[in-house]
Amino acid sequence: MATGNASSCPAPMKATSNGAFQHENPLDYALPLLILQICLVVAFTRFLAFLCRPLRQPRVIAEIIGGILLGPSAIGRNEKFLNAVFPKKSITVLDTLANIGLLFFLFLVGLELDMRAIRRSGHKALGIALCGITVPFVLGIGTSLALRATVSKGAEPVSFLVFMGVALSITAFPVLARILAELKLLTTDVGRIAMSAAAVNDVAAWILLALAIALSGSNSSPLVPLWVLLSGAAFVIFAIFAIRPLLVAMANRSPEGEPVKEVYICITLTLVLACSFVTDTIGIHALFGAFVVGTIIPKEGSFSGVLIEKIEDLVSGLFLPLYFVSSGLKTDVATIRGGLSWAMLVLVILNACFGKIVGTIVVSLLCKVPSREALALGFLMNTKGLVELIVLNIGKDRKVLNDQAFAICVLMALFTTFITTPIVMAVYKPARRGAPYKHRTIQRRDPDTELRLLACFHTSRNIPTLINLVESSRGTRKRGKLCIYAMHLMELSERSSAITMVHKARKNGMPFWNKKQDDKDHMIIAFQAYEKLSSVNIRPMTAISALNSIHEDICTSAHQKRAAMIILPFHKHQRVDGSMESLGHSFHLMNQLVLSHAPCSVGILVDRGLGGTSQVQASDVSYKVVVAFFGGRDDREALCYGMRMAEHPGILLNVVKFVPAPGTSLAFGAKLVGVSSNKDKKAMDVADGSNYDDRKQDDQLWSEFLSACSNSQESMKHEQKLVETKGDIETALKEMNRSSLILVGRMPSVAPLVSKSDCPELGPVGSYMASSDFSTVTSVMVIQQYNPSTDIHPLVMEESDFPDMSDTPRS
Repeated sequence: MATGNASSCPAPMKATSNGAFQHENPLDYALPLLILQICLVVAFTRFLAFLCRPLRQPRVIAEIIGGILLGPSAIGRNEKFLNAVFPKKSITVLDTLANIGLLFFLFLVGLELDMRAIRRSGHKALGIALCGITVPFVLGIGTSLALRATVSKGAEPVSFLVFMGVALSITAFPVLARILAELKLLTTDVGRIAMSAAAVNDVAAWILLALAIALSGSNSSPLVPLWVLLSGAAFVIFAIFAIRPLLVAMANRSPEGEPVKEVYICITLTLVLACSFVTDTIGIHALFGAFVVGTIIPKEGSFSGVLIEKIEDLVSGLFLPLYFVSSGLKTDVATIRGGLSWAMLVLVILNACFGKIVGTIVVSLLCKVPSREALALGFLMNTKGLVELIVLNIGKDRKVLNDQAFAICVLMALFTTFITTPIVMAVYKPARRGAPYKHRTIQRRDPDTELRLLACFHTSRNIPTLINLVESSRGTRKRGKLCIYAMHLMELSERSSAITMVHKARKNGMPFWNKKQDDKDHMIIAFQAYEKLSSVNIRPMTAISALNSIHEDICTSAHQKRAAMIILPFHKHQRVDGSMESLGHSFHLMNQLVLSHAPCSVGILVDRGLGGTSQVQASDVSYKVVVAFFGGRDDREALCYGMRMAEHPGILLNVVKFVPAPGTSLAFGAKLVGVSSNKDKKAMDVADGSNYDDRKQDDQLWSEFLSACSNSQESMKHEQKLVETKGDIETALKEMNRSSLILVGRMPSVAPLVSKSDCPELGPVGSYMASSDFSTVTSVMVIQQYNPSTDIHPLVMEESDFPDMSDTPRS
């Protein structure tokens, strides 16, 4: 309780200080204090987000927890800290900036929401959305009666009832999109239904929130809420018929591939603020206007994408966390005292979960959704988040919710969102199914069949070498054509634009196809240009996923497209001085996981500029390709790939066969160890160099190669090297280091050429060739042949009656 005017109405703060040398405390002035608050909040919430990452929690969870911890519930219980960093006189400035950030964030949410998709929502999504709102809303009314009788005595009945109903019935659309993308469920039936239902729910929640705000005014006249609602409806109609044509005109004048005029961005952002002012004047909160402007902006073309790029990092990175702290400063968990208050918390959580989950499950089952998917849908639709906090904060500001009811509802929102990811992961893992296919390797009985490669790349740096490799692989005879699936690997970031991009995937499957010719991805254009100049079929794809699980997208796509080989860029790139620089452990781990789970052969390309830094015309191709042949499954695959390349008139193939001295093996007495998929090391049987079947198959392929050599002596050469020590092998390999490309098997039965390597997955020879000591000009491709006996835990379950989804382009 206030003891005087000084405590209830603190004097306004000056903006800037004269500095510490003038004996002034910067924390007594608005700007330096605000800067400190922003830095503290961003650092603290990012730290919590890092801690929550192993639990697969969305960042909003860390931000809500961070806000609560900085408030009077935890760290803020220390009066000195609270008065120094978050004094009462600074709260107005903090709240104002937080709400400016929130305005633009809700504008981004509106941009993500495609109203046409909502209109196209099927009866399943519509039924689930309506039931997912109605049942929790009814239970919210019952909960409000219980709360009014206990912890919220004296609350205004109608507005309290509506606020509690809205608080329990909301599904957080942006948070749900993030969770679905993280769990790779966006493109499943569950993901599609959940997103459509959440979009409908989001619009309904805003309408209900407008109703709740209208009813919570301090004026006792019953006509005021009616005027507020009618004015709000009039504003929406005005926005659709007067503001939208202006936005459409600006979008139409912003063609793909050209920068959007600065004045268009300025007009749009000013419109957001102007509409927010109008809705605040009407009495339905400024946020409503920003959201409406976002929803009416055209989603086609580059205009909406540029708007997102311009503001999302600043808004979601710096300003939005302030809103969570602003909310956390109002949340005092200590107000929940006594058995009755905690019983009310349990009641609110149970009603919120029961209403959403059971309501959604029942309707899903009535719509003939399988029970496991219906259960997953129930928990997904129970996701709360930012909009929930907005509702609660408006209720708190309008004196509808007291401290205790507010704290109870915030903890409910936190709990329901926190349980979503682990429970959905536990109850629903979509089965990846596919049709079995035959040609999983480059080595095959019928060389005239079509060769399919899945070529992956991270950045534009990988593209020239990849295209030159494809050109070298296509051959020129009338044998089986080459089909390339060029997959751009993109990390799923925390940005809204990442989710917007993944939305495209919902139409085409994950990873999605870039079917439009005017695709914005400039990296794809290089492949499309090459396709027009060659007889190679190229299909661009984009996989957007977390790097720790993107291998699943690569392997399932390879299976779906019936690829014979996956080509991956090495996790290091060559710098100007010739040294190899790592792109990060995530890319390294991704390559290891693909090697473990691939449904076909894999080639890891160590790029040292094959053909230079630009694409080489077919007539200008002149490469010297060397195959280092030691024997074994992987080396046979490398030799077959080399023989395929030798069909190109610009390729000279030289195969060097390494032969040990009589009575010895290439292991030179070393106990060979291979790296298995689960990183347990397994000993290789090298008692006699290699097993009998391997030697027999090596000899058979070698004789085929010799007969091919005799037919095309100009393009194929071979030599045998007698080696007695590891040094002899190294010397022979160094003689190759002026060639354009070396093909080598991943796991030949050879003694390791380097005592210690940071990339043991490349094998005893590949790890040596990948080092900067070996060469600075020769690219290396380390090849692993598909081995069905080691494919114990496939990512795709094969079903003989499953329809073929390869989607092969027809020439």
